[in-house]
Amino acid sequence: MKTLDNPAHENLSFSPPESFVRKALLDPDSADALHKSARRDPESFWAHQAREFLVWRKPFTRSLDTSQHPFVTWFADGELNLTESCLDRHLATWRRNKAALIWEGEPGPENGQTRVLTYFELHREVCRAANALVALGVKKGDRVVIYMPMIPELVIAMHACARIGATHSVIFGGFSAEAIRDRILDAGATCVLTADGGYRRGKVVPLKQNVDQALKSCPDVKSVVVVKRVGGHGEALNLVPERDHLWSNALRDQPGTFAAASLPAEHPLFILYTSGTTGKPKGVVHSTGGYATQVAFTTKYVFDLKDEDTYFCTADIGWITGHSYVAYGPLIHGATVLMYEGAPDTPNKGRLWEIIDRWGATILYTAPTAIRSFMRWGREWPDRYRLDSLRLLGTVGEPINPAAWLWYNETIGKGRCPIIDTWWQTETGAMMVSPLPGATVAKPGSCTRPLPGLTVEVINRDGSRCAPGHSGFLVITKPWPSQLRTVWGDPDRYVKTYFSDYTVDGRSVYFTGDGARMDADGYLWVVGRVDDVLNVAGHRIGTAEVESALVSHPDVAEAAVVGRPDEIKGQGIVAFVTLRTGRKLEPGDAAADELKRHVVHEIGAIARPDELRFTDALPKTRSGKIMRRLLREIATKGHASGDVTTLEDIAVLESLSAHPGDED
Repeated sequence: MKTLDNPAHENLSFSPPESFVRKALLDPDSADALHKSARRDPESFWAHQAREFLVWRKPFTRSLDTSQHPFVTWFADGELNLTESCLDRHLATWRRNKAALIWEGEPGPENGQTRVLTYFELHREVCRAANALVALGVKKGDRVVIYMPMIPELVIAMHACARIGATHSVIFGGFSAEAIRDRILDAGATCVLTADGGYRRGKVVPLKQNVDQALKSCPDVKSVVVVKRVGGHGEALNLVPERDHLWSNALRDQPGTFAAASLPAEHPLFILYTSGTTGKPKGVVHSTGGYATQVAFTTKYVFDLKDEDTYFCTADIGWITGHSYVAYGPLIHGATVLMYEGAPDTPNKGRLWEIIDRWGATILYTAPTAIRSFMRWGREWPDRYRLDSLRLLGTVGEPINPAAWLWYNETIGKGRCPIIDTWWQTETGAMMVSPLPGATVAKPGSCTRPLPGLTVEVINRDGSRCAPGHSGFLVITKPWPSQLRTVWGDPDRYVKTYFSDYTVDGRSVYFTGDGARMDADGYLWVVGRVDDVLNVAGHRIGTAEVESALVSHPDVAEAAVVGRPDEIKGQGIVAFVTLRTGRKLEPGDAAADELKRHVVHEIGAIARPDELRFTDALPKTRSGKIMRRLLREIATKGHASGDVTTLEDIAVLESLSAHPGDED
């Protein structure tokens, strides 16, 4: 696959600040030694990490088994319970009274919306919750659905399930009753843990109401436990007799100890559903031992995590980032985790920076879509705050365009904080490609090189490796510990979806769905999903490349590019653009012409948008992901008719449908 590459930023590089390198867990020499060790014997390398980072009830004697490829196992004859690695181990140390979770609710500290749980307190609450679930009939091997806002009870619920050996399936709080129903039925869940509601931009999200609607079609659910989060401000609880229980009542008389179940390393820790624009959601299954090993390793070295850190990841736990790098990874290392319930612009656009200053956050891990929103709101918001506690910045979710990377580096990091641009997926379970912050020279827009022990490559359609600078298909050619194990209840779909497209050296490999290229330095540049590659007059153009070109204009905060059918060219390019506050350009034909010329300058005439629409905001999910499917419908039909249940603000969609933009 050859695309129009834009190498303009490949000559930009940023070495880690010397002050950071002096204190880093890995400097260039030690990082190089780690890579060499992993290349010599990957299985022994991962076995060493598993023994170093996890508490094992029964030590394993073998590492990787590929005899049933693409179904693999890691450490299969070992036994453990992940909660002992995350909680129990710390109780015999000084961390017993260290803050494990610092939580802030959207209504804010002035309304009493903060909580701090030490490791001792978190352990006690997890044990009480585990006892309560067992009393309700939950047992090892059962599936438990969790549908909660970003509150401490969400983390407690996940660990309570893990302590019992029940497989949890967290559903993002923005999903509809229909989505909940489908996931409950597919997983065969018998218990649901939820809340009466949660806060989002000052409004209450009716979680219990959605669950009640879903359960009309889920007769196998025997118990529902409800956290009273919003109290009298939300919908009535409508507790169903014998089925529904208040969280506080269920836990009230339960003891604060619970003997954790000893589980095989391959025991399914959780199911996390991913969905495309159509079709049945896929229940991605992750193991316990292998998953936790890679999550623990990457948490420690990619975040350069130290005991004195206060770690702030803005991801909702309903997504894989929240599982791996909020609920599990940081707790394995005894870190202090900062959780925030609400939106980053409530009550104003400085809320995130206020939280960082209030709690002294040292590490910030957020999404490129959020960073571009911050850019659009203007640097006057972060400039009101000190942000001097920060020492490391991270990005996750989709490729970050160079302009956003540079803004993040200068405005938030003040040039003193390394940026870790991480590439991974729900299916990979943990980070696969990322800088090591004390050792890697960063290039804005590149996630740099695969991490030690991981083999990520760019190939042509025939399975041959792409030459440097040439775009191809991003694949993972060797098994990795946190690899998804299957699709729940559908092993054939697992093989067909992930291992049926490409073969390298005679063996089927995992296809990520992304297009990418490696530069001459071996740095990876992810250009986006291959289904987000347009075919314009025989030229393949990545939508991410056009978006990056648009956002590189100083007046553009954010852009989304989609294709629409074109009788002459096959596909035309439609761009939706949000301008920055305080810009020189004003929406209109003149601005559209200037931005089109800018794209031509950055990429070439073939990438010139056919239509450019200005909008105050782009349609996004609550997690910040741009809903390009809806934009494609607007570009093609003039309106969106698909499912909009996860949309953050329906008014954005209505505005886009009502106001056509410039068109040649």
